[in-house]
Amino acid sequence: MPFVNTNGIRLAYERQGRGEPILLIMGSGAAGRVWTMHQTPALNAAGYETITFDNRGIAGSDAPPGMYTLDELVADTAGLIEGLGLGPCRVVGTSMGAMIAQELVLSRPDLVRSAVLMSTRARSDALRRAQSAADRALRESGVTLPPSYEALRTVLEMMSPTTLNNEAAVATWLDLFELSGSSSKAAGQDAVSESLGDRREALRDVTVPCRVISFSDDLTCPPHLAREVAEAIPGCDLVEIPQCGHLGYLERPEAVNAAIVEFLDKY
Repeated sequence: MPFVNTNGIRLAYERQGRGEPILLIMGSGAAGRVWTMHQTPALNAAGYETITFDNRGIAGSDAPPGMYTLDELVADTAGLIEGLGLGPCRVVGTSMGAMIAQELVLSRPDLVRSAVLMSTRARSDALRRAQSAADRALRESGVTLPPSYEALRTVLEMMSPTTLNNEAAVATWLDLFELSGSSSKAAGQDAVSESLGDRREALRDVTVPCRVISFSDDLTCPPHLAREVAEAIPGCDLVEIPQCGHLGYLERPEAVNAAIVEFLDKY
């Protein structure tokens, strides 16, 4: 993969398709190639070029020591856009990637034409803070969980009851997560969401067209927290997709892709 040098590190990226560019920003612990399962083919077919990349801490890109902040990842993303000459471009982010996109449209609106924010939130509530604290305590304990247990926990946390109650589907996901080890986060990214603070008031200053996409059974960024983002950003609309969890873009890709393309075609 090619690289862009920015903000003191190298970021690995990939470009596919032809047309106006869309930058896709992945969530924590996952590589940019996850987008290529469903989203980049659909966006390429819709006439767009897609750019995916690995956030700092993910193999391919550099992984500096220490804990990363949201501001650092925003600066990385801005540098990538500038380095590739993409701006102003359309941006799609999920989870941590959506939080990066939110801050990007605030700090560098000149680089963003429009933004889709999936599985996002503007703050952490009591349960999400407890989740982060428990994950941090487990990491600091030095305990390594068996891959089969990690896979089970990931499926339970990230998928909807619709998938969990489908024996064939859940068996496939359990095998996939166990083989990929995708639940193991890049350690430096663990504190990113904790550095978010409460951004609801700040988001009222966003001037870029935005759409929030929430997933009905999302335990990590539940619909009521995603709704707060949509309500804070002027003119932002909200699409809630049923029967999917935090990984809704993998569980119900057709519905997610349709919501992304429909919005980006407008803006």
